[in-house]
Amino acid sequence: MKKLKGIVVSDKMKKTRVVAVSRLKKHSRYLKYYKVTNKFKAHDEKEEYKTGDVVIIEETRPLSRHKRWRIINGAKTN
Repeated sequence: MKKLKGIVVSDKMKKTRVVAVSRLKKHSRYLKYYKVTNKFKAHDEKEEYKTGDVVIIEETRPLSRHKRWRIINGAKTN
């Protein structure tokens, strides 16, 4: 299963967190790197992660219409 590292950008839904995952992509013509950010909805059963926390998400079976990831661990900020 795929694992990605990202930052929680929204915690407004029940048991769901929106996680932004950034990566560098190389431009095919100019060969420069630029940042690409994807947002994933991830399941957080205990609702323990808040906005700004760095988390690791893991691919899982479809949990709802948009949720295909779950949070496995992370570093909480106080």
